[in-house]
Amino acid sequence: MPTSQPRFETLSVEHASTVERVTAELRRAVFEGEVESGTPLREIALAESLGVSRPTVREALMALVAEGLATREPNRGVSVATPRAESVRDVCAARWVLEGAGVRAWPTASDATRKRVRQTLEAYTSAVRSGKASYEELNERHLAFHVSLVELTGSPRMVQMAESLMDELKLALAQVDRVRRNAHDQAESHEPLVRLLEDDDLDGAYEFLRRHIDDAAEEIVEALALT
Repeated sequence: MPTSQPRFETLSVEHASTVERVTAELRRAVFEGEVESGTPLREIALAESLGVSRPTVREALMALVAEGLATREPNRGVSVATPRAESVRDVCAARWVLEGAGVRAWPTASDATRKRVRQTLEAYTSAVRSGKASYEELNERHLAFHVSLVELTGSPRMVQMAESLMDELKLALAQVDRVRRNAHDQAESHEPLVRLLEDDDLDGAYEFLRRHIDDAAEEIVEALALT
């Protein structure tokens, strides 16, 4: 006997694209500082402002929570995430382990992964120099460079761990760039590290990276007055 075909009434390309557009707009607003850390994200108000349904907003908020850009608390709803000093320092300490392993792996890394380190840095600096990139784009390019260091290890699991850590830092880093407007300095500060690697000065690169990550953690905490 023929089996009945499954029904997929809930699938809708149009609905999915609307959710993605709403998510992208909310993400942009967070990175550009139009909604600050701790701001409640009310479904009704957002639905009215964006001209979409509450279920669409609800799905978009779920995506932001999954990305770490928003938090959900019982009886309080969803709000823009607020970075914590202890969390920032802990994430940076974990980054040091992963990125440091990448630096040590430079001599045995493939030519492609070594070239990618230079390419991601150039993409970041080019975006900064264009003067047209959003804080979100600058953030993505900045973090892509740091992930490229972990890619030198050749370990997909370590790369996945690094990407997860970067997700936790996205909001804090974007806010620092917005507050200090120092994306140009941030991009150029990575150039000495890449030169040290390309010169095969692993000890110098390792020490430079350690200072860079330590300084980054304290800069985030200080710039955002985190507790």
